[in-house]
Amino acid sequence: MSNTDRDIVIRVALLYAGILLTGIAILFKATQVFTVEGAELRKMAQKQEIRTFELESSRGNILADESSLLATSVPIFDIRMDVGSPNITDEDFNNKLDSLAYALSTLFPDQSKNYFKRLLVKARKNNKRYQLIHRKATYDQLQALRTFPILKRGKIKGGLIAVQRTRRERPFGELAARTIGFVNETENLYVGLEGSYNNVLKGTDGKQVRRRINHGDWIPVHDKNEIEPVNGKDIKTTIDVNIQDVAEQALLKQLLYHKAKMGTAIVMEVQTGHIKAIANLKYDSKDNFYKENYNFGIGHRIEPGSTFKLASILCLLEHKKVKLTDSLFFDHPWVNYGRRTLKDAHLYNHGRFTVREAFEHSSNMGISHIVYESYKDNPAQYIDQLYAMHLNLPTGIEIKGEPNPIIKHPVKNKKIWWSTSLPWMSIGYEVLITPLQVLTLYNAVANNGKMVKPMLVTEIQQDGTTIEKFETTVFNQQIASPSTISQAQSLLEGVVLRGTGKRLKNKWYKVAGKTGTAQISEGKGYHGKRRYNATFVGYFPADNPRYSIIVVINEPTDNGYYGGLVSGPVFKEIADKIFATSISLDNEYLSDTVTAKIPMIDMPSWDDDAIKVVEELGFSFLAYTDRSNWVEPDITNQEIGFSPVNFKSDTIPNIKGMNARDAVYLLESLGVQTKLKGRGKVVAQSIKPGTAIKENTLVEIRLGRY
Repeated sequence: MSNTDRDIVIRVALLYAGILLTGIAILFKATQVFTVEGAELRKMAQKQEIRTFELESSRGNILADESSLLATSVPIFDIRMDVGSPNITDEDFNNKLDSLAYALSTLFPDQSKNYFKRLLVKARKNNKRYQLIHRKATYDQLQALRTFPILKRGKIKGGLIAVQRTRRERPFGELAARTIGFVNETENLYVGLEGSYNNVLKGTDGKQVRRRINHGDWIPVHDKNEIEPVNGKDIKTTIDVNIQDVAEQALLKQLLYHKAKMGTAIVMEVQTGHIKAIANLKYDSKDNFYKENYNFGIGHRIEPGSTFKLASILCLLEHKKVKLTDSLFFDHPWVNYGRRTLKDAHLYNHGRFTVREAFEHSSNMGISHIVYESYKDNPAQYIDQLYAMHLNLPTGIEIKGEPNPIIKHPVKNKKIWWSTSLPWMSIGYEVLITPLQVLTLYNAVANNGKMVKPMLVTEIQQDGTTIEKFETTVFNQQIASPSTISQAQSLLEGVVLRGTGKRLKNKWYKVAGKTGTAQISEGKGYHGKRRYNATFVGYFPADNPRYSIIVVINEPTDNGYYGGLVSGPVFKEIADKIFATSISLDNEYLSDTVTAKIPMIDMPSWDDDAIKVVEELGFSFLAYTDRSNWVEPDITNQEIGFSPVNFKSDTIPNIKGMNARDAVYLLESLGVQTKLKGRGKVVAQSIKPGTAIKENTLVEIRLGRY
């Protein structure tokens, strides 16, 4: 064999050897992959095709006392588009781009047609498969999108992608916003009823295993470990949306008039302790308006001033230290306690007057003198009686953040007990207590001595069925003897009949209550800038109490600062509204007057409808020549007259008091869109009367008892 042949054989042998070794290596690797790495690789592949998804539970609703929604969860959608989908041809995209952009700009008017056109063209050019179109779209908007060019063909052929989430919504807007509250788990904020009942409302999320199929869709896979979501439960509150609305509007009116810093108004049912309304408004310098962003009524302690004189007189009467007919005498309009001088705000009480007059006219000199002389040798007796009336303890209302009252004790708090503490505490200074805690005391007097716990939640419901019910809690069956309570009630009635609360006197029902004007401490005393809390607290009807109310307005700067002048009108407006709309109160207290007999006609009304109602009920009406489609009634003796009402065609009319049909007809005849909430007559409208009507103007109409 020649050398050349030998080289060829060697090269062929080496080639075959290399092929053999490569084959052995491949076989070895395949065996290794199958036996060693295969399980892990199969697991990775399955992970890409199988995934566990969270199934979000639906948060429970917060309901008003008549079961209307105060807070609920609604679905919202982030709208995206698979603009680069190969199922959308260039020809189809270009032909329908203009109409799609126009439709999007109509549905989402915050962006123009040209904006959407540029957005879609750029996304198509960059082959975007997940282009954001709009965040937080509503369900109705999603339904509209499903009719738009290209998108109407769905996700695969039209590229429409809707990512669902939920949003918490309050159908009544900012009504009772701070009481309803919110939850922000990221910042660990649990506010109001949303926060206090978070564990009840939030439910439990579920889990579901899904497998990915063609086009990236995921379908459920039967799995024994699947967990169904459990929706949250509903809570039913004591809030009456109509009373709440009146309280907020009346409070806002006075805050604006007196240019005050903040205020609160709380309405409670006397026998049950049910909070029917709690309004809290505070001035926001950023927006130059008042917002409900702080629960002044529950979370803020104040020196109650003269409203605390009720507690003092209860102690005096219970210990039989005085009689209401006892006489007091001062030869000058001030009294000294050590180095401190106490005066009467109105400089009324000097000379001779009775204990009753001292209370009704809110004499600081009179009340402080009686308490000081009665308890100076044993001040603990006075403080212990305050404690016995539960005034040193919080009410325990469901909302978080209620502080403990501060009522110092001469034995337990010796270091901060001064020689002047007793007279100053007797008139509501050196005492810190929340408005709700003050109201709870007055409510107990209205309730013939029974002190009940204020409450905001009456039921927990699941799918409309009550699963837990909460009854009224009684703190103290009798905070003082029946004789003491009866005398206290007569004093509170006297404040309105003859004293500092005369502005609340009316011929329809009796009011009992107390004014309070407390100067706010500057930290080291009361000698700096004059800042006040103006308060009126009481109950009505005084001879058969149904509701107790407290109104506190903080730092009024214009048009006066006395409690009767500043807070009294809010109390009166709320009480008048409740009295006028409560059938039970009407039947008991309204006399058989002409206005009670004549039928109530909506104001204003469609003329033919109003006349028909009057005729059907057999009443006569005065003819009028200046005919108009809209009229308002003018009741005179036993006859009803009608006056024409003309509405401007370019401004939003005042529809308050109208029935729903007339209100909707009137607005829509002016080219205004409407949205109804609630039942009954119009009690509020989202756009103020007199506002210019613009294109696509939408007015939300809130209905209720008017």
